[in-house]
Amino acid sequence: MGTPKEVVRHEVDRHAEELIALSERVHADPETAWEEHRAAAAVPELLDRAGFAVTSSYLGLDTAFHARSGSGPVRVALCAEYDALPGLGHACGHNLIAASSVGAALGLATVADDLGLTVEVYGTPAEEGGGGKIEMLERGAFAGVDLAMMVHPAPVDVAEARPFAVSHSRISYSGRSAHAAAYPEAGVNAADAFTVAQVAIGLLRQQLPSSARVHGVVTHAGDAPNAIPERASGRWYVRAETLAELAELEPRVMRAFEAGALATGCELTIEPESRPYAEFRNDESALAHYRANALALGRRFAPPGQAARMNRASTDMGNVSQVVPAIHPCIGIGSLPATNHQREFAAHCVGGDAQRALLDGAVALAWTGVDRTAAAVT
Repeated sequence: MGTPKEVVRHEVDRHAEELIALSERVHADPETAWEEHRAAAAVPELLDRAGFAVTSSYLGLDTAFHARSGSGPVRVALCAEYDALPGLGHACGHNLIAASSVGAALGLATVADDLGLTVEVYGTPAEEGGGGKIEMLERGAFAGVDLAMMVHPAPVDVAEARPFAVSHSRISYSGRSAHAAAYPEAGVNAADAFTVAQVAIGLLRQQLPSSARVHGVVTHAGDAPNAIPERASGRWYVRAETLAELAELEPRVMRAFEAGALATGCELTIEPESRPYAEFRNDESALAHYRANALALGRRFAPPGQAARMNRASTDMGNVSQVVPAIHPCIGIGSLPATNHQREFAAHCVGGDAQRALLDGAVALAWTGVDRTAAAVT
């Protein structure tokens, strides 16, 4: 039979074609946050055929699922993301995340009884701004898990996750329409409110910590050039090193939007899209195991620098890491100069380098689960 790690790798290799096909299927059919109905059905199919107990619409969330195999005392969870970016498809490679987690779970399930392990896969919707994992946490997911893991595609390999905390807000201004030439004085310009707010944010950046990030898009700001816009809306993110720093920074940014309303006479509405994403807390023991396992597979970690920045991107996995031990390494797909959230990166999320990253990621995660289980038992 071989060692547990040999058995795990053989099982991942045995399912390689199916895992690649799953990744390509999800990649070709992108669905955005909370709308991932086809992906949420497709991703657990392999697990179901392998004997996992699969629960769809998990915890009342239509596009979440849970799959479980084994009954040992050590619980290892793999997180599968599968939502895409609006307008960009799978430009963050969540198709690879989903397939890698499924592959890791299939591998670990073959040794679960021998190691005293319970293998769980959490299908987690709406990572791209919707806070799916946060919603799942609030409904009781991950309770009692000993280790939660996933691997995220990036231009290069980086073991340690260091994401920013982030808040996501919908900003809306309501004014009054009028004919822009005949009766301009009768209008209250909602588009101008955004202009004032963005100028204020631009000036505020001079006094923000160097690690802070404030960015957003105006999604609607009028319908006709000769009608003063009565409504304008947008989506804005505020990032900081920690939730504590974010709590201090966010009100300063919101005052810039208040300034837009005050200057133009518009009414302002601010709606959170989700609970804030937390900074990431790495489990150092599991991270050391992952590093060693990735190196054993021939992976090479990039030095700090321009190419290694994806480990700073925010994720709702940060909230999971505040509750249970977790890791969130990045695995390289050889995409440079293309980087995450570019169309060119989406194109790199299928094909040779992506396939190798998918399978290496599955094996490295599963081997880390083996190591962590052995450590827990001893």
